[in-house]
Amino acid sequence: MILVHNVVLGFICAIYCCLCWGSWSNTEKLVTRKEWTPALFYWDYIFGFTLTALLGALTLGVLGGGEHTFFTDFCSTFSWRSVGYAVLGGIIWNCANVFLTAAIAISGMSVAFPIGGGFGWVGGAIYLYLVQEFGGAGFTGTKWLFWIGMAIAVVAMVLCGLAYGKLSGSQSKSPKKGIILALISGVGFMFFYGLVGKSLDPSIFNGGNGTFIPYTGVFWFAVGALVTTPVFNGIVMKHPVDGTEPVTFKDYLTKGDTRSHLIGMLGGFIWMSGMVISFAASGLLNPAVAYALSNASPVVAMIWGVFVWKEFKGAPKGTGSLVFWMFTLFLLALVLVSVANS
Repeated sequence: MILVHNVVLGFICAIYCCLCWGSWSNTEKLVTRKEWTPALFYWDYIFGFTLTALLGALTLGVLGGGEHTFFTDFCSTFSWRSVGYAVLGGIIWNCANVFLTAAIAISGMSVAFPIGGGFGWVGGAIYLYLVQEFGGAGFTGTKWLFWIGMAIAVVAMVLCGLAYGKLSGSQSKSPKKGIILALISGVGFMFFYGLVGKSLDPSIFNGGNGTFIPYTGVFWFAVGALVTTPVFNGIVMKHPVDGTEPVTFKDYLTKGDTRSHLIGMLGGFIWMSGMVISFAASGLLNPAVAYALSNASPVVAMIWGVFVWKEFKGAPKGTGSLVFWMFTLFLLALVLVSVANS
């Protein structure tokens, strides 16, 4: 298998993952329309997501030599316990991502990501920190910098909620639904990365408790997401929260054109390629720091939402300063967490 062994490249991999996780939802906004709802988009997204995980396993998980590969994880090193950890991570992530997709449809990228993704970012990093501390490995880094970074990120999320409240008030709509959906998604995002990490060989991933290489863990994570999509997305199709009409799988088969399907699958490729590359370098960085860097997607999503999609255009006076400080504090938190790795 191929893994990253250079610390600088490890940081680059985490930044690449951050860019992917903060950018995939552009594909949703590109194709969403009255007859092609976010719930229909989600099927293509998950198909592209799963195929990319399999492609990563069959290439990076096999090439480069070594005795431990994606194929050996199905033979000599196979473990149902490891499968369970990774699949559970996929199930939790999928439930969270369905809520995030709905939140994006209601409140936009520049709100759903800072609140939902930010909540998951902070909670997931703290969860991995605690796993290391109480698992015996210990946090390898500067603890006080890590905690200050997390506290600043929380302040940034509060500012995002205030900014969205001002925007929603000017449009005579309640901000509660979008914020609640985003917060629910954040709860799920706290745990998926750590659960996939638990499925890995501890000699590869600090805090691992399984037998898999990263690419096998990511593959089973994708399987967990794929098999639960008919359940989670099926509920959203029947009971949409964004005011659209209910849809069926027949609508997916008949209403989508080639462009919509390919863009949806591209969204899945973008997200999953970030996951694959992040775990390729997972043994180099402190897991809590690696997750915090990889999942700093709210910063990227805010750039897209504010400057490209103009989601705060027409907002009342004072909203711009809240958005500015929200963005600045997220960046500061990201820098502090990065430095905490040393």
